Amino acid sequence: MGMLHQAEVTALIDRSIHTKLSIPDLRFPKEVGYAGRATDPVQLFAAAWSSCFITSLIAAAGIERIKIGEVSVTTKISVSLDDNDLELYANLIVKLNGIDYDTADKLIKVTKSICNYSKAAIGNINTVYEIIEN
Repeated sequence: MGMLHQAEVTALIDRSIHTKLSIPDLRFPKEVGYAGRATDPVQLFAAAWSSCFITSLIAAAGIERIKIGEVSVTTKISVSLDDNDLELYANLIVKLNGIDYDTADKLIKVTKSICNYSKAAIGNINTVYEIIEN
């Protein structure tokens, strides 16, 4: 059947280290049989993972002694029906200003080892990490 529902949330850290979450209308998705009148747990999961990942990224930058500027993490969680099983897919898009790709890749690897959501996803959620340089 393919993808039934997708939620997307962005966490942003600007120069003053504030985290801002952009969450669209929070409702249970009608695509998976809900009435559409309550908070969507998929969106909340994406929000939590984005927040955890961006906080872990700050910790990783400190560990690796990498100076970071403005950073955003957009997490897209998709719910798909594959072989009559519901499957979760995650795509984390990390935008880092002023960091070359190799340094960003190293930073993301360390971040994945710190973020509890990323660690929990291993073997459970098909996850892709994308790095976007600004």
